[in-house]
Amino acid sequence: MRKLLTAAISLAFLGACSTSEDTTVDDPQGSAPVADRQTPLSVSSTWQWQLQGALDRSYEVDVYDIDLFDSGQSTIEALHADDRIVICYFSAGSFEDWRQDATDVASDAMGHPLDGFPDERWLDVRHSTVRTMVERRLDVAVEIGCDGVEPDNMDGYTNSTGFDLSGDDQLDFNRFVAVAAHDRGLLVGLKNDLDQIPELASEYDFAVNEQCHEFDECEVYEPFTVQGKPVFNAEYDQQYTEHPDEICERSLELGLRTLILPLDLDNSFRISCDD
Repeated sequence: MRKLLTAAISLAFLGACSTSEDTTVDDPQGSAPVADRQTPLSVSSTWQWQLQGALDRSYEVDVYDIDLFDSGQSTIEALHADDRIVICYFSAGSFEDWRQDATDVASDAMGHPLDGFPDERWLDVRHSTVRTMVERRLDVAVEIGCDGVEPDNMDGYTNSTGFDLSGDDQLDFNRFVAVAAHDRGLLVGLKNDLDQIPELASEYDFAVNEQCHEFDECEVYEPFTVQGKPVFNAEYDQQYTEHPDEICERSLELGLRTLILPLDLDNSFRISCDD
């Protein structure tokens, strides 16, 4: 969760705030649009997840998951030239005060700090300004050429947010995000929110999970894998770094795409169960 923004994103965001509802962005050179929900993903799609540091494009994977704000159109074009599918990360359910669109969210929509992230605050996902922020970020994703998005913090109702959010409130918001992404031709992944997977798996194109092995929760992703949709799993515990074989074997049995990564997601090391 870096606090640096690229000039390319600054320009893209300003343009996106005034763009129409087009679902694709034409390349000025005349090539085909890149934002296309039909981009192929399958349960066997491999991935790399890096949100901080100079991006390492050397991994032979199908999908790169990178930060929406800290990447930029030229980086995405380079990944497309490498035949990679590009997923762009942003937080949909939390307020990050360093993002340039932070002033778009009303103060009464901001709640308690996230556990372990004191500079982030939970958002009231029922609030209109939160939904407008999400739509504008999706417009940025289209503008800079992302193939899909990974909206984070999609399970506020299970946390101490400062708001009386119900499971139905969260379902309504998560469905809103999925529809808004699909309306723009973007793939969209469900981040964590394990309890609502049965209701949402059919509405999302993939899942991103953190620590399902550590907390013995990986089996709940079957609604995704039985539909042929990938489940991208990241583990951080040092025990897996030192002894990855057991969870890698279990991941392959369950059809999960597991990476063992640093918590900062800075590419300082990487262990893939698909290698």
